[in-house]
Parts: sequence; structure tokens; C-alpha cells
Amino acid sequence: MIAIHEASTIGEVFFQAAQKYAANSLIAVPVNPARSYHPEGCEISYADAAAQVRALMHDYREAGYGLGHRVGLLLESRPEHMLHKLALNALGVCCVPVNPDYRPAEFAYLIDHARLDLLLVLESHVAAAEAALRESRHQPVLSVLQQWAQGLPAALRPAQAGEVGPDTPASILYTSGTTGRPKGCVLSHHYEVAAGQAYATRGGMASIREGAERLYNPLPLFHVNASILSFYCMLLTGGCQVQTDRFQPSRWWQEVRQTRATIVHYLGVVIQLLLLQPPRDDDQTHCVRFGFGAGVEPQLHAAFEERFGFPLLELWGMTEMVRPMVDCHAPRQVGTRAFGCAVEGVQARAVDDLDREVPDGTPGELVIRHCAETPRKDFFSEYLDDPAATESAWRGGWFHTGDMVVRDAGGMFHFVDRRKNIIRRSGENIAAAEVEAMLLTHPWVEQAAVMAVADEVREEEVLACIVLKAGLPDMGEPMALAQDIFQYCHRAMAYYKAPGWIWFTPQIPTTGTQKIQKHAIFARGTDPREAEGMLDLRGMKKRG
Repeated sequence: MIAIHEASTIGEVFFQAAQKYAANSLIAVPVNPARSYHPEGCEISYADAAAQVRALMHDYREAGYGLGHRVGLLLESRPEHMLHKLALNALGVCCVPVNPDYRPAEFAYLIDHARLDLLLVLESHVAAAEAALRESRHQPVLSVLQQWAQGLPAALRPAQAGEVGPDTPASILYTSGTTGRPKGCVLSHHYEVAAGQAYATRGGMASIREGAERLYNPLPLFHVNASILSFYCMLLTGGCQVQTDRFQPSRWWQEVRQTRATIVHYLGVVIQLLLLQPPRDDDQTHCVRFGFGAGVEPQLHAAFEERFGFPLLELWGMTEMVRPMVDCHAPRQVGTRAFGCAVEGVQARAVDDLDREVPDGTPGELVIRHCAETPRKDFFSEYLDDPAATESAWRGGWFHTGDMVVRDAGGMFHFVDRRKNIIRRSGENIAAAEVEAMLLTHPWVEQAAVMAVADEVREEEVLACIVLKAGLPDMGEPMALAQDIFQYCHRAMAYYKAPGWIWFTPQIPTTGTQKIQKHAIFARGTDPREAEGMLDLRGMKKRG
């Protein structure tokens, strides 16, 4: 394993790994004849990756890119994403991945907020990038991956003087918060390699064998899971990341078997959809040693392990801190939402609204830190240009996660629920406030309250409770009105954010200061989806 130290940088660690594990595969792409890139699949060795990264570094350096620049990458989950990231990080450039499902306004917000110097996109996303640039105030250089050989346009401003260090920003990942607009989470070089080291040393059932693991990750490279947690674990230990384009139940086992995967990453929705596949005689014919993920439904946990023959190790992590706690040591607590105990470098406790520690067995918010002396060590650096939000999250010297948990008498933490205003749909965090803000721009909407409702397939779905403006003419059937509002949101936001359920109501309860009381909209203990007049729009939620 490559040893890291307090001064380690991504470039240093990568080139050490490339030398030590030169003949091993670093990145693999499964065979998929329907895919537009590498339909026959491919394997990129550490040595080949190093040669490509050095060539990219030369091109970026010649064009004037270096320390202090920020480059947006809209490269989907192609291996080029990681090769360009490694090259840019080695030069001190900060990478800003772009979700390909962003609509123009969301894309423009990222461009403006991150103040990109360069935007590198796939040819298939040029139109989307140009649409976003028409709405953005900031105007970075636009370059197309497929035209790389024609030369990279020169940087519009000089690079900063100085050397790349452990605190140099390596990535800015945008994560939904409770204030509507996504926050830019700044991650340093040390953060990223420390995340890989933490994963590589968790031990127990999650033990990583040097030079022997092939980790299949169906999650996108614009998220922390695939681009940082699993990738740097493999890089430090001579393993291979098998990066597919996206999760598809019909292709999962074919790709896992064909690529000889020994580890798989998952979300709760992945487990549900795999269990819905018809049982086969070869369900346990694979090389998988364990699954690593979060969100498996308790009633499905043991059933999956028995059917497919490997443990699902539930973890907890987030973009702000992805050195995970994980239930990976015997005896595990299968089917209880257990995700492990506090570990060295990740102190944790459950607290009430006044930040007082709650007794074991009592739900409280999970708060974490490195230790009392250095609470923020190995955590995210800051929320970009938002010191107030950064300090608020760190109040009292502990990072407030917004997740509700219970700690048992043995110190094991169990996930309970998320705090208000975040909807978790198929691995995507959706800020209810962002959807509410969009709804309130519709000419027919007077008031809106957005919340999460349970979903059997996607964990949670977006429910919008809407009060229409008074004096509107007869708008026809409620479903037609709901479909119009849905399309209004769908055109302006990533498809997964649009309401899957819409409910029209004469009024939404509020406090004396006009704050919406979401908990009072539906009677306690009832399923909002069963409310009279509830309209199901889930069938309209499609990409494109």
C-alpha cells in the first residue's frame, strides 16, 4: 500500500502508485455494445494512466493552466474524467464535476458560483454548455474533449505562484443543503487521499487485499463516492476501479461477472432492483467478496445476502467527510440500519437541538469531528464563499451532519432519518427549498411546501403541496393542471427534482410568523400518498 503523510498530494501519490503497480489495471470499463464510448470495454494500466496523465499535464501547462485555476468537467463517468482530474490536480488545478442532468439555470449557477476558468465537455453536451453560458455572468473558456488534439485554448488569467500542497483544493463538489441553492464543498488534496486510506484500512469484512481488488462502482463520477472514496482506495492499494456508465439492473451481474469484480458499491435502490430480478441458478456465481454502501432496507438486507452470497456492509459518510464509519466487524447487526461505531479519527455522538448528548437508545442528530484538538482535520475545507454556512455547520466544535441516528449500548450507530428539507431519491440529495422556490415562480402557485414521501423503489420521492392563487379562471381537471406544473419544473431543473406527487390544498398551515408547518399538513401516522386528491406524476419523471 502507498503510505500517505501529512504533506501528501494527489500527484505525488498517483505517480508513486504508478511506479509500484505499473502492470496492474487502474481503471476498467465493462463491455457494453450500446455505449457510445469503449463499447468493447477497456483496461487502463497504472503505467498507461501515468503516461496519459503526463501528456495531459503537458497540454494544460502549455496552455497556462496551473495553481489556483478551476476547471469544470462534464465528462459523465468516462475514464477520461479521472485521467484529466489526476493531471489537473497534479498541476494544482481544482476540478469541478458537472452533473449531466443539470438544466441550464442549474448549470449556469455552478459556472458563476465556482468561477470556472475552463469548462471541458463532451461533444454531446456542447449545446447544454452553451445554453448555460448564455445564462451565466461568468464566461470561462469552453473546450470539447473530442477536439483535444486541435489544441487547448489558453487560460484567460495566469496561474498563481507557489507549490501544490496538501491543503490545495482538489475538487469542489456541489451538494444540496436546506437553503435552496447547492453549496460548493471544497475538498483538499489531503482530504481525498485520506479518504482512500480510511477505506483501505477499515479492516474486518471490508479488508482490502493489495493488488487484488477490482471494485465495481455504478455511481457517477460527479459524486464523492466513485471519484474519491473508492478511486483513491484502489489507487493506494494497487487495485482497479471498474467504472460503468450508470446502474442498470439488467446489466449489473453481467458486468460484475465479466469484469471479475471483488467489491461492489451500492445504494438502497440498487439492492431493491436487483432483488426484483428473477432468481437464477448462477446468482452466487461471481467473485464478489462484499458490498459497500448505504440505504439497504432492513427487510431486504438478510434476504439479499442469503440469495447472492456476500455481505452488504452498511456505512455512513457524506461529501463533507467521507472517511466512513461502517458495520464491517463481527457480529454485524444485519437489518437494523447499523453503520458502525466511531473509529480513530472520526469521533461521533448523537445530540439534541441544544447540542446536548442524548442517552443511548434515543434519536439525536449525528455530530462528528476528528478529535478535540484538531476537530476539522481531514474534513472538507469549507463551503465555497459561504463562511457563515461553514461555521454554522461546525458550531460547538462538532460538524452537524443533519442525520438523525440512535447509538446503542455497545456504541453502534443506527441511521434513523434525515433532518427536514432534504429528500434522498436514488442517491441524489434534493433540497426541498430549491423545488419550492421553482414552484413559486409558476404563475398559478400561491404557496408551496415540498417534502419527502417514501418510495418503494427510489427510497424517497418529491411531494409538492400547492395552494393555487385566488381568482384563477377554471383550469380544467386537476391532473392536467398538475402535469402543467410538473412540466414547468421539469424544464428548469434536473429531472429527479421535479415533483413525483402533487397535492392541491386550500391552505397550508403556518406559524404566527408565517413559517410553514410541514409536520401539520398530514395527520401523524398517515401516508400522504393516500390523501384524497393526491396526484401521481412519477411516470413523467424521465431524463431528457
